[in-house]
Amino acid sequence: MAHARLEEAIDRILPQTQCTKCGYPACRPYAHAIARGEADINRCPPGGDAGIRALAALTGRRYAPLDPSCGVAQPRRVAVIDEARCIGCTLCIVACPVDAIVGARKQMHTVIAALCTGCDLCLPPCPVDCIELAPAADPSWDDARADAARSRYGRRLKRLDRDRAAHAAARAQRAPGARHGPEAKRAAIAAALERARARRAAHGKR
Repeated sequence: MAHARLEEAIDRILPQTQCTKCGYPACRPYAHAIARGEADINRCPPGGDAGIRALAALTGRRYAPLDPSCGVAQPRRVAVIDEARCIGCTLCIVACPVDAIVGARKQMHTVIAALCTGCDLCLPPCPVDCIELAPAADPSWDDARADAARSRYGRRLKRLDRDRAAHAAARAQRAPGARHGPEAKRAAIAAALERARARRAAHGKR
């Protein structure tokens, strides 16, 4: 199987929690590394033993128990914010890879439990320790939920790219003497290309 096709198949097996426990920044980079023989197949705690066995069957590699350095497999959990203690700093919103936390600066935040992957990435940045992980009301994590999480993560990455391009263009415009310089032109072109990509992506979803 070609690397690209194998990577896609591996990514379909991974749970799409984007938790980084495997040592990679998201599920797709981990799939990429497995497909190229650069990473072991037993580094995904959310996927658990069933996930490792599925990866072994797909890749033809030998099964091995979950690497304990990556964490432990456990039933699905979701983040819960103690809203009385929340100070509205937005750091958890920034950390959430699937946009499952809503709120505004200096306003109470809340977690949309149905969207939360239980990645726990929102816990470390919270300055008041008002977030904890609790057992999910529905512990199942099926393909439909994984696909939805993958889509939300992809949309978040595109939004962050657009924001960075917009900020770069704004900085270039504010720079003394740079309004008509090469940096301004490059920033304007990058922003225009990003707007065009966003329009094409939006058009394709209709």
